[in-house]
Amino acid sequence: MSELNNTPLATGPAFRAGLFLLRAAVGWHLLYEGLAKIFTPHWSSVSYLKESYWLFGGLFRWLASSPSRLSVVDFLNEWGLTLIGLALMVGCFTRTAAILGAVLLGLYYVTQPPLIGFESSLAEGSYLIVNKNLIEVFVLGLFVLLPPGSLWGIDRLLPRFSVFKRSGVVPDGPRLALDESPARLSPRSLLERRELMKSLAALPILGVFVLEVLKKRSHEEEQLRRFQGVDAVTSPTRKILRFADLKDLKGQVPKGHIGNHEISRLICGGNLVAGFAHSRDLLYVSPLLKTYFTDDKVIETLRLCEACGIDTAILRTDENTIRILDKYWKRGGSIKWLAQVYPKEGDLTGNTQKAIDNGAIGALVQGGIADKFIQDNRWEWLEKSISHIKKNRVLAGVAAHSLQVPIICERNGLDLDFYMKTLHSDDYWSAHPRENRPEFSVIGAVQRDHNQYHDNMWCLDPGETVAFMANVKKPWIAYKVLAAGAIPPKDGFSYAFGNGADFACVGMFDFQVVENANTVLDVLSPRLKRSRQWFA
Repeated sequence: MSELNNTPLATGPAFRAGLFLLRAAVGWHLLYEGLAKIFTPHWSSVSYLKESYWLFGGLFRWLASSPSRLSVVDFLNEWGLTLIGLALMVGCFTRTAAILGAVLLGLYYVTQPPLIGFESSLAEGSYLIVNKNLIEVFVLGLFVLLPPGSLWGIDRLLPRFSVFKRSGVVPDGPRLALDESPARLSPRSLLERRELMKSLAALPILGVFVLEVLKKRSHEEEQLRRFQGVDAVTSPTRKILRFADLKDLKGQVPKGHIGNHEISRLICGGNLVAGFAHSRDLLYVSPLLKTYFTDDKVIETLRLCEACGIDTAILRTDENTIRILDKYWKRGGSIKWLAQVYPKEGDLTGNTQKAIDNGAIGALVQGGIADKFIQDNRWEWLEKSISHIKKNRVLAGVAAHSLQVPIICERNGLDLDFYMKTLHSDDYWSAHPRENRPEFSVIGAVQRDHNQYHDNMWCLDPGETVAFMANVKKPWIAYKVLAAGAIPPKDGFSYAFGNGADFACVGMFDFQVVENANTVLDVLSPRLKRSRQWFA
């Protein structure tokens, strides 16, 4: 500091003004970040922590795995940023605020480092080793080294008040310089108007900050009124996600078993992730889903499932899914993959082998394909597909929309670990009229299935399904339980589990995960009355 003070620029007002503005700018940034989190409904650090896989990654993921621990972390983030930012902006307890701020930003850096091989899915820009968190750590380090009260701010007034309180006499001394203690100031310099203005120089900046925050809040509220929901992203350390608050999670989703694998009773489905949805004749839905479910969004959703105790996902077997899963697992993800596979004439094993080679714990023949094999009297194709899965010593299953598939599989004694059969009530307005529910039919030379009229019915006769599956002594994963969004989760889950399903597979947006997990917990209470014993 001696060399700094011997330089005219370092002791000049321009230098001190520059440092003052730098401190106020960092304070502005952190203060707004804290307030943005406080005022954002359901903000949570869960994805930021869950995505940590560098130093202390295990500790950060452990913090995110418990709603109570996560509540503490979120509180410290929100109010830590707010109070540190406010202190820096007005120059009050600057050294303490700078130390705490450097520690907090350092933790952000360690959690999501911009290093080769540790690229963050939540980064806001393109960085290499140095990002804004690291830069602000260095800036705050500078303010730690400066003497207290050496810059304009309330710190210049604090020693004066302590002196008044002790002796009632204002100490004598020269005007404050970078290396001088405020306690040595003279009465005249301490009380002169110019010195007081320097001490309170940050108050106009704070006033501008408050005005701009109020204007922004007013603007966002107006947008919300106009569009009934606008996601304003404002965060220096991560992007804000709008989903049900993990702090409201009632507990972990219960588990069952298929073979030697523990499987959560609620399973994450993959249609939405693949950009596919039963959306009737709405042509824009699939492109919209593909735009929403970027790699990062898929990983965020899987991380949220982990936090809720959902440990398994049923996803398609294609290059895009394998690529995302590989990225997710390399980042420490733990979701297990039950692969939906697509055997076809001339190649009954290739797609299945790809899934097994890329980490699937099991494979199930996709429902539409199993339907078609049975419809076309190609039982042997289904049998050979399952035989190949069993030879690889992974879980083997068959999915179906048509009840004829499990009927024929049971009749022929097919060696399966589980069934995946559609189940939902027909108590929704767009369900097929009963007279338009053919199991299989032929019109002219074209074979039709049960969706020939509308794409909105997947369990033609739920009563028959429940009655047949009651005598099947294998685990049953029910799917389409919400009829592609036509049935409320509470009703759909109650119907599926109450009528014998051992698991329910549901496609979920990130903002639906916590709500669905809580609903399953409520449904699977001791009060649940089932028509079938548990087979998982």
